[in-house]
Amino acid sequence: SMTTSSVTFAQLGLTAPLLRALSEKNYLHPSPIQAEAIPHLLAGRDVMGSAQTGTGKTAAFALPILQLLSAASTTTPHALRVPRSPRALILTPTRELAVQIGDSFSAYGRHLRLRHAVIFGGVGQNPQVRAAHDADIVVATPGRLLDLASQGHVRFDRVQIFVLDEADRMLDMGFAPDIKRIIGRLPVERQSLLFSATMPGSILDLASRVVRNPVRVAVTPDAPAADGITQSVVNVDHGQKYPLLRHVLGEQKGLVLVFMRTKHSANKLAKNLSRDGFPAEAIHGNKSQAARQRALETFRAGDVQVLVATDVAARGIDVKGISLVINYDIPHEPEAYVHRIGRTARAGTQGEALAFCEPSERSNLRNIQRLLRKSIPVKNIAFTPAPPSPASTSHPRASHPAAPAHHRPATAHQHSSSSHHPRASSHSHSAPSH
Repeated sequence: SMTTSSVTFAQLGLTAPLLRALSEKNYLHPSPIQAEAIPHLLAGRDVMGSAQTGTGKTAAFALPILQLLSAASTTTPHALRVPRSPRALILTPTRELAVQIGDSFSAYGRHLRLRHAVIFGGVGQNPQVRAAHDADIVVATPGRLLDLASQGHVRFDRVQIFVLDEADRMLDMGFAPDIKRIIGRLPVERQSLLFSATMPGSILDLASRVVRNPVRVAVTPDAPAADGITQSVVNVDHGQKYPLLRHVLGEQKGLVLVFMRTKHSANKLAKNLSRDGFPAEAIHGNKSQAARQRALETFRAGDVQVLVATDVAARGIDVKGISLVINYDIPHEPEAYVHRIGRTARAGTQGEALAFCEPSERSNLRNIQRLLRKSIPVKNIAFTPAPPSPASTSHPRASHPAAPAHHRPATAHQHSSSSHHPRASSHSHSAPSH
């Protein structure tokens, strides 16, 4: 495929009003996924793309949609528009993404006479209903879209172009039944696109309902992890993760994002940190969209230093100035690790990612290193360990204080001599992990 440097947007066959909007934003050269997908889409083909956020996939579908609809609408004067019947529908998992995609349509379509509406839950519906009334393009999250459709505010009978964005994440968030209901109501004759960062069986299964004879477009970043991120692993026993976290936070100035596996543990951790003098907020799929927005805002503003998140919430987090991402739990899905650490080092800044690895998580770590095609160096951090609590023996996951030292992974906190001088051994020793 063509490299970014050689090809221009003009060469992809985009029309003058779009090229003008692009040059006003100083975009002259398409990203690889744009260069690859745009010509196929302009030619009317279905496209299935494996691409992460940050590859420029929004413009890859927004530009052709604007062009195809504006070409068609020269034959349909505004007065003949059918109310409540959009001609393009983009489904996306979260409010944040819906708003971002809406902004792209505004920016690229500024010289065209097309209208778009953004539809998502967690806020009053009336302004969205008004916007949807004569929108050519609707960008929506599935739940609220079905809501408005059932009330007769949006119809699907004239959709010519359908985009399913971040499909894997939609399934993670439990949207499969909603998506299938929406697909069932779309015209069979349509052009469709599906984007997903990963392509597990469940996605291929869904794709068979969405796209016909698609062109496959794959943009895998060469090294899946973002550049500019220093990654390291800290080996630690289960019961010592919290004291280690408190130590690390005590040394940190900037914003810290901590990832947990479950909503329950995220809530609990945020509560404990706040109690211990590290103001923290939790963000996860169970929180309303409005509550997630608020948590993100307080974090963005620096009112809380720590945001504790689950994977479901991960990709909606685009906050500048996150200096450290901590994997408190190592995810089971290696791709989730890449998404998590990609929340730091945004826009060319430097960032650090720490993974707290307990013995039971070693195999998860190995799978991540396989995906990254490199080992993550081990960092030894000396901190004051938590005293073994009497109750810990009854807890199945807790490390037994009685276990002889040689059965436990050697970690810095066992050298009690250094614990009294936390800084003594806190410089990192990089060692390849096996």
